[in-house]
Amino acid sequence: MSQAKNKKSDPESSSNAEAYLVFRDGLTWRDVFRLIPGQVTTVGRAATNRIVLRDEICSRNHCEVFQSGTQWVLRDLGSRNGTLINGHRVKGELALHEGELIQIGSCELGFTSDLSKSSLQCGEPGDQASSETAEFVANEESSEPEPEILHRKRMTRYDPSSTAELDVGRDRINQELATLYRLALGMGGAKNSQHLADVVLDSLLAATGADIGAILLLPKGTASKPKPRQLRVSAYKSLGELPYRKVSSHLSGIVLAEWNAILAREIADDSRLAGRDSLGELRAQSVICAPIRDGKLIYGLIHLYSTDPTCLLEPDDLEFTLAVADQVAIVLKSLKEKETLADGLARVQDENQTLRQQLAIESDLIGDSSSLQRLRKKIERISPTDATVLIRGESGVGKELVARAIHFSSERQSGPFVCMNCAALSESLLESELFGHEKGSFTGATERKLGKFEQAHQGTLFLDEVGEMGMGIQATFLRVLEGHHFERIGGRAAIKVNVRVLAATNRDLDQAVKDGKFRKDLFYRLFVVDVTVDPLRERRSDILILANHFLERFARKTNRPVAGFTDDAMNSLMTHDWPGNVRELQNTIERTVILCTGKLVSETDIQLSTIGLIDEPNSELASPSAKPEVSLETVEQEHIVAILNRTNWNKSRAAEILGIERSTLDRKLKRYRVSRPTN
Repeated sequence: MSQAKNKKSDPESSSNAEAYLVFRDGLTWRDVFRLIPGQVTTVGRAATNRIVLRDEICSRNHCEVFQSGTQWVLRDLGSRNGTLINGHRVKGELALHEGELIQIGSCELGFTSDLSKSSLQCGEPGDQASSETAEFVANEESSEPEPEILHRKRMTRYDPSSTAELDVGRDRINQELATLYRLALGMGGAKNSQHLADVVLDSLLAATGADIGAILLLPKGTASKPKPRQLRVSAYKSLGELPYRKVSSHLSGIVLAEWNAILAREIADDSRLAGRDSLGELRAQSVICAPIRDGKLIYGLIHLYSTDPTCLLEPDDLEFTLAVADQVAIVLKSLKEKETLADGLARVQDENQTLRQQLAIESDLIGDSSSLQRLRKKIERISPTDATVLIRGESGVGKELVARAIHFSSERQSGPFVCMNCAALSESLLESELFGHEKGSFTGATERKLGKFEQAHQGTLFLDEVGEMGMGIQATFLRVLEGHHFERIGGRAAIKVNVRVLAATNRDLDQAVKDGKFRKDLFYRLFVVDVTVDPLRERRSDILILANHFLERFARKTNRPVAGFTDDAMNSLMTHDWPGNVRELQNTIERTVILCTGKLVSETDIQLSTIGLIDEPNSELASPSAKPEVSLETVEQEHIVAILNRTNWNKSRAAEILGIERSTLDRKLKRYRVSRPTN
């Protein structure tokens, strides 16, 4: 039969009709494989196929069957020895029709759409005219023998409510009770359902004649009649090299419906009990299937197999397995409740932590100045959007607090908030921190690392001191801001993230763009919304409010009985210029609370920085009316050098006085090309 003479599709090939492949062993039709619309059924020698054929003539990936329109089609996958349909070799694809025989080496598969009525060809390969047929009937009226279910048990003899007499030997009873006692102790120490399953299977395989066992669990306990397809393998054990195969839906369905434990034998030749995932891999001589139930709820099943014909599972094994299953149900119920409580506790803790963060943000953005009120209103307007925000202000004014307030007031509040200081690292390390790297991409890259962009996916990325970012990395950063993919260092996979970017700087970016130190296109991309945080000296009405807030916080933290400030102390705080802004005020109050010996902070308890108090009588800066025509950077440079000279170039002490980090001081010295005098 050539490809061109292919028959027209018949009614049974419609997409609504069921279809099957039936495996023939000699003249006996045995294992049945249902063809599922929308899924490809693969056939071959490799274990990854849906139908595994143990025949060396069969290729590892031999052929596949799939639905195309209203027809089922067989496609040969370039097999070495070819695929035959009724004795004719298939070239490429060919539609299947009722009763046709697929031949792969010595294996034969019949195609049918009705197991109870179809006639499958039984002649020799190529004998299409043979009138001899073989019936495969799968309904209740099948002429084939029913599975031999030897015993059913609803209640174990070890159940306290059971009235059955213990008519077995006293030695066996004692042995089983001892085993159950040890198992109960082991199950009591189980930390989760996986650990419980491992403990139970070890005990069952040791106490019965089974060499393969598994515990299959439902998503949750149910009082209804669950379907076998809802079962999931929680754990399995095998004493030999045989893999575990799920027991058939037929047997599982009986146990789930009747809640009876079942012992069955001689299941290797019965297609409804034998596993259908492969042919001939599992030859179980006997099987036990027991329900895991407690009260009105069923949680799953225990499966035990014996593949050794000389060591069959016995009725006593059924009794013992059912007793174990009842214990498992009780422990499993308790574990499920604990896991639910633990999940709920973790969720509440996360929510509590988030609320605490939000409360902390709100308490740190405190004050009643008009400047702060305008800032709060602006945050309220821009937070619901996804716009990029550039936060400007001097060091220590609280730019990160503003960024946090924007994040936790936005729709991304449940997502991560990731911070990154662009001035803390060299350009190469900054690239690795932002975009991540693959293992072995450079010296020291001992494992793969996700960058800050990936960590902030579905959340917010806050980049502090963005003005310190090198020119080399600015181009890549701009592309990611514009929504393009990026790659980790040493990687090839394109990564795309959904991140809102908030940037902060204390530099004059406009001047940096003019000087060629910052890309103009990146500046405009960041400058979508501009938020400026005023220095503390320009909102003096907030000084005492913040001071009292910090005093209360640190007094509670250090357990010191400090209750407030004297009038002189408050006057000292109000008249100070606070060049380090809120950070300097916070550090000053913390230091004051630690050193204060009374209940009220006096003026002598407050150690203020010496910025603005340097003796320079001949300097024009000493006169408030004199305004020298010098840049702010020049003033900052001269002031830093003066403080370093006063501290004998003790950088840590100078940074404390200046109200900045030691690393920030080092960067400023590098920028201004200032070094300690040699003499």
